[in-house]
Amino acid sequence: MYGLTRSLLFQLSAERAHRLGMAGLRYLGRSRDLCESLREKALEGAPPGLAVEVAGLRFAHPVALAAGLDKDAEAVDGLFACGFSSVEIGTLTPRPQPGNPSPRLFRLPEHRAVINRMGFNNHGADRAAARLRMQIWRPGPLGVNIGKNKDTPLERAVDDYVACVDALAPLGDYVVVNASSPNTPGLRKLQEPEQLGQLLGAVQERLATVAPGKPLFLKIAPDLSPEAVDEVVDVARAQKLAGLIATNTTVARPFEHPLAKEAGGLSGAPVREPANAVIRRAWLRGGGALPIIGVGGVFTAQDVYEKLRAGASVVQVYTGFIYEGPGMVGHILPALATLLARDGYKQVRDVIGAEHREPGTVS
Repeated sequence: MYGLTRSLLFQLSAERAHRLGMAGLRYLGRSRDLCESLREKALEGAPPGLAVEVAGLRFAHPVALAAGLDKDAEAVDGLFACGFSSVEIGTLTPRPQPGNPSPRLFRLPEHRAVINRMGFNNHGADRAAARLRMQIWRPGPLGVNIGKNKDTPLERAVDDYVACVDALAPLGDYVVVNASSPNTPGLRKLQEPEQLGQLLGAVQERLATVAPGKPLFLKIAPDLSPEAVDEVVDVARAQKLAGLIATNTTVARPFEHPLAKEAGGLSGAPVREPANAVIRRAWLRGGGALPIIGVGGVFTAQDVYEKLRAGASVVQVYTGFIYEGPGMVGHILPALATLLARDGYKQVRDVIGAEHREPGTVS
């Protein structure tokens, strides 16, 4: 069914199709009964063994939605209706901003990929907070992904992140510092150890005041060198983060395509292996003690399984949802349960980081 819908949507520009899809999800969210019914159907193939706990939060299964799709918390109920164990909104900034000029979103179907240079377009933290206050139904954790405004100097970036914490942290179940988008000039410099430590320290301090105990995650880039991943993990542990989200989009272009020259972050299938490499490195550096939410190139149960084995506890999707549609979670869960059973695992937590425990694995 979605194949026909996708064919029609792909006749439109990528951003127009996105707006149309979001409108449909918003409309779906008006019916609580329908959302609950659709979610129940999507989760029919999710045995109890698929549930996982991260940072004190219970995920009904490991397939969650990444930030970027619902930037302004407009369609949270509709997205939960699709069966996601968790929905992450954002990236949100303190003040509204339009983002970069259009065109800024490009599909590459031959590579099952997307290039975007949206630039944190959003209506601002306060408007998202108002929507979250009205939310009644929350069947899973809701994450809040925060960033800085484009016109905020890098030396004042901390102020923007703290302002977002003030507005949004009490309303979400976890908070994500996005310091890895390639579409805000200079933002990735915040991943350097000294600046990162200062940023995370300030955010943690404010969280302790406005939302004590709220889990804080850091979203990192797939373009970090192995040594840089080690440094990020060390800072994250020193700042007592709940975990990492690995990874964001990449600036690499590992293929030739007429659109490859477009600036922005590449997501989808080409990011799968770079993301998995970062997950493996982070898991090893953290000794398996720093939880990881994996994201990048997830389309199938096998993709989810590979990330779990590499060290992720939960796996987020974004581009895969664009290509696979609202039935994605319902298709993945029974297939994932089959993969677990095939390899003798009774529950997801047993497979997390499994490849590092196998004979012949260098740790």
